[in-house]
Amino acid sequence: MHATARWTVRYGEDLRFAGSDLPAPDRVHVPTRHGEVPVHVYRPRGEAQRVLPAYVHFHGGAWLMRYPEMDDFWCRYVVATADVAVVNVDFRTGPYVAYPVAQHQCHDVAAWLAEHGDGLGLDGSRIAVGGFSSGGGLAASVCLQARDAGSFTPVLQVLGVPALDLASDLPAGAGMISPSLRGLVRRVYFPDPATRAEPYASPVLAADLTGLPPAVVLTAERDTLRRDGDRYAERLREAGAEVVHDVTPGADHYFLTEDPVRARSTMAMTALEIRRRLSMVE
Repeated sequence: MHATARWTVRYGEDLRFAGSDLPAPDRVHVPTRHGEVPVHVYRPRGEAQRVLPAYVHFHGGAWLMRYPEMDDFWCRYVVATADVAVVNVDFRTGPYVAYPVAQHQCHDVAAWLAEHGDGLGLDGSRIAVGGFSSGGGLAASVCLQARDAGSFTPVLQVLGVPALDLASDLPAGAGMISPSLRGLVRRVYFPDPATRAEPYASPVLAADLTGLPPAVVLTAERDTLRRDGDRYAERLREAGAEVVHDVTPGADHYFLTEDPVRARSTMAMTALEIRRRLSMVE
């Protein structure tokens, strides 16, 4: 999966609605407790001198595929439409590491940017985080870790079709995210059953969600992970967080590519919320 991803992964190629003319991202290495992590820093064209807020993105791939370029279309879209920098994190995945390495690396990168982002032309006081699928689960985990450690304060979390509960079995159904895939993810990246219900592995099972940032939660009607996202949106609201919750009708887990027309409005709404939240912080 790692070696062939650049040739086999085509998710998002029909969603390049904006940003194709942007320059290639800069590649920077950020220190974490599990070693240096490469990140891809996207900036608006001609904005090398201006200090920008940053959206830190965690790609999908079920914690088994290390290929941040799969979300290049989204990173470019956010840069072009939200007027922010985007940092796409190349965290490590299974089978080379297991939980909680990716969770720690993603938190440490975002926390490092909050403290040292000025060296990259980024405003560390204005950091949002987000991701799709397993990356959405990582974004939720990062927010919990940041709250618990007091390391930094994300201004927004974007959770796209997030995987938020690795301890429970999937609901019955013929969705794209199957019980066999869930079993593989558990065996390879979450091999210790005792850790699967920990909050940083399964954020929806966290006992306390108070003090977390506002959220955009994107779920899909037929996705077997929908239960996780819907429940998390509800619990965040109950805990006092502001939540925008959008459900793509008729779609499975690949909620954007199944309906590119609907995807335009979903992506525009999300980018607008990223821009709004990052511009609210002085």
